[in-house]
Amino acid sequence: MSYDVIIVGAGSSGLMAAVAAGEAGASVLLLDKGDKLGRKLGISGGGRCNVTNAKELDELIKHIPGNGKYLHSALATFSNRHIMDFFEKLGIALKEEDNGRMFPVTDKAKTVVDALVGKVRSLGVDIRVGSPVDRLLYEAGRAVGVQLKSGERIGGGCVIVAVGGKSVPHTGSTGDGYAWAEEAGHTITELYPTEVPLTSRSSFILSKELQGLSLRGVSLTIWNAKGKAVITHEGDMIFTHFGLSGPIALRCSQFVVKELRKNNGGDVLATIDLKPERTADELYAETLAMCKAESRKTVKNVLKGYYPERMLQLLFLKSGVKEDVTYDNIPKQAWMELARVAKAFPVRVNGTLSIEEAFVTGGGVQLKEIDPKTLQSKLTSGLYFCGEVLDIHGYTGGYNITAAFTTGYNAGRHAAEQAMLLRSQ
Repeated sequence: MSYDVIIVGAGSSGLMAAVAAGEAGASVLLLDKGDKLGRKLGISGGGRCNVTNAKELDELIKHIPGNGKYLHSALATFSNRHIMDFFEKLGIALKEEDNGRMFPVTDKAKTVVDALVGKVRSLGVDIRVGSPVDRLLYEAGRAVGVQLKSGERIGGGCVIVAVGGKSVPHTGSTGDGYAWAEEAGHTITELYPTEVPLTSRSSFILSKELQGLSLRGVSLTIWNAKGKAVITHEGDMIFTHFGLSGPIALRCSQFVVKELRKNNGGDVLATIDLKPERTADELYAETLAMCKAESRKTVKNVLKGYYPERMLQLLFLKSGVKEDVTYDNIPKQAWMELARVAKAFPVRVNGTLSIEEAFVTGGGVQLKEIDPKTLQSKLTSGLYFCGEVLDIHGYTGGYNITAAFTTGYNAGRHAAEQAMLLRSQ
């Protein structure tokens, strides 16, 4: 049997591509090598599924530092507002949380996955799970179908590759699409982990003395070898047994990877600002006034409610302040140094966890070779790419899934239009 559109991969982008192609009236086959549809979607947002982000488009694109501007054309057709409308029309009530993150009111990713899969089924899309694709089929420079690992060949007017990247491989994202893209003549930009915890060999990490300590409302800055700040993110983070994790560490990770490359593997300096809302001078004056008000107490006892208590010993050590001194014996120069250390607590970062342990894959199919409006290959007619297989990546917070949905929708729609035009000729 032959179809108008064959979609390989039933994740966020593949499912949305199936919806768009089905709504356009095409005959559609959705293939997935796993036994379950939307597996990565089902664990996204901590199992609650952050379906998109409500920020204005210009701001949303800024939160997709990995080639977000490429999405202007796709978002013009199917934006974050369209995504919200789409799910609400399926009966999924949404709620907005911090920083524009949109979640289902049920707080269950299953609600979203079931609704999306239900929509795909209602459009008459043929779905085959447990059907791994071995290779794509071409004739005269055009994609004309797929061959399964079983040897079965299936013809298609157009083929959409929506198999994801290499991150979270247990959901089925094992990088299959890159080889298929290369076979069609495409360039794959260097793959690397993004939205991934940072590793460190700093002594306090190796000793695990800060393991499990969560910091809220702090900022993390990554510095280049010339001492210039590359990126700063403010929010929450946590010390782990191997380094740093939490939202702001994940957001800084792609910049760490790039600086490590420039440093030929040498460590990258990261600094934590424990009080981003205050200057070092303000910290100096405020903490000194606190000690004066309780002049008989040791500085350790005065400050344990001001700075994270588990970090105090390190702060004193790095600044030269003795923890058992009282106000009358505070050395002013060391006290100023304490304020500076609190504003820039150093952590030597030597890497990240692996790409398989990352939330998102950096790199992918070279975007210059893909039409930004239709998502069709500029090198092979009838071949489309969408989702994480492309060289697009954003921060966590609904940005990657927005990129997946918008590229999936546009790929599905345009593939359907082209395939049905071919059929009519």
